[in-house]
Amino acid sequence: IMQTLKGVRHLMTSATMKQAVSEFNMPVPWGEIRGKVWGPDHGRPILCLHGWADNCGTFNTLIPLLPKEWKYVAVDMAGHGLSSHRPPGVFYSFPAYVADIQRFSALYPEMVESVVLLDSYGFLPTEKELHTVIRQGFEGMLEFEKKKDEKKEKVYTYENALMRLLAANPSLSEQSAHILLERGLAQVEGGVVFTRDFRINLKNVVRVSLEQSLELQSRIQARVLVVLAEEGFEKMFSEPQQKTFTSTLLQGYKDKSGMVVDVPGDHHVHLNTPETVAQIVTDFLQEEAPSHSTAEVTQAAKL
Repeated sequence: IMQTLKGVRHLMTSATMKQAVSEFNMPVPWGEIRGKVWGPDHGRPILCLHGWADNCGTFNTLIPLLPKEWKYVAVDMAGHGLSSHRPPGVFYSFPAYVADIQRFSALYPEMVESVVLLDSYGFLPTEKELHTVIRQGFEGMLEFEKKKDEKKEKVYTYENALMRLLAANPSLSEQSAHILLERGLAQVEGGVVFTRDFRINLKNVVRVSLEQSLELQSRIQARVLVVLAEEGFEKMFSEPQQKTFTSTLLQGYKDKSGMVVDVPGDHHVHLNTPETVAQIVTDFLQEEAPSHSTAEVTQAAKL
């Protein structure tokens, strides 16, 4: 991805940034992947991947608090932010996102030195029988396509779009919501529309079991830091079966000398109060800093 950046232009984003960043786009078969770049061209590469339904703006407040000599590439994943939607009839799935990036520690260990998971476990094992999940995904897609042909895209005022985002994401501060809407809305006649592809809301048809997740986890060669928010996923996944997979995955990281750190805050702590995690991330990535250009991955996951 570092070699394919093009169409760079300098811009100023929200008031929280106060620094110039570069916009990039990368051609893909169905359109383009968009994103932003901070730092010098030859800086240590840090790849920043947002979570479900967010966009690369989720790193706007954190990156300015990290070392200025590193190069940060924050990506709008397919169907999010300003990146192109996948073609009609195509499902959004976790492996497809990995294929877009080709920089994930379990499948491409030679390309990643360190991984930071911000309020994420890295894997989301299915809690139901796989055939049930797949069937729900298929039926959801067919229903979505039927309704899309019957309904026009909903147009909002900016204020109503803001209210909808905040209602759907109670962990977002109002300031953080404004930041995400910078890339999350597009101007149209009569108002604004959300840029994300609403197919991302459908059931993910490609899921793995806890056993399969652990097998993939065992192949990770990168150093791993897991930062968990006290009011984030740890609190959300409170059912016994959920606790089983979260505790098992966390123990798997610890068994491979990974670090697990708890911080105050909610799921969007990295965006709402970035100073809470900035030094933790910096200290971790500064340890045994590689002398070559292998990328670090910072992932903020959102379910």
